[in-house]
Amino acid sequence: MEQGFAGYSGQAFSPAGDKGRFVLPPLFRKAVKESSNGKVLCLTGHDRWNCLVGFGTSRRFEFETQLDREEEMAFKFGREFDRETRSSQLNGFAEIPFDDSGRFVMPEYLRGLGDIEDGIFFQGGGRFFTLWNPVELARMGDDWATAKAACKALVAEAQAKAKKK
Repeated sequence: MEQGFAGYSGQAFSPAGDKGRFVLPPLFRKAVKESSNGKVLCLTGHDRWNCLVGFGTSRRFEFETQLDREEEMAFKFGREFDRETRSSQLNGFAEIPFDDSGRFVMPEYLRGLGDIEDGIFFQGGGRFFTLWNPVELARMGDDWATAKAACKALVAEAQAKAKKK
């Protein structure tokens, strides 16, 4: 990763805008720009949770190392590992441009994959961040208590702001 990129952290919420657009919040926008050398957001489905995963284009340079590690762990524990399938999963992300304000249009298939409807909750995860439908996040276990509390507060704040308009 690039020298200035420190990872993704924090939480934010983006209500759905006009024409099906969302806004990549400033905190995440800055980090994506740093890790993409520009305004390209990479999105894909999460392999275990009902949400999406976002990151900058530089993360793809980590995938071969990740594949090596996963293959080694599978061998160590006597599990099957299909490197081609896993490589296709890792590299099957969509590259989505965003403008200076962070606005982007999410493809319908990704909206469906993450059950994204009226808004997105962003949760930092270090090398990546997750994008949640708040209803789906609320279904997660107690180990997500902090994220769920942040999401609830940010959604309420966005709803209050919308009522004032």
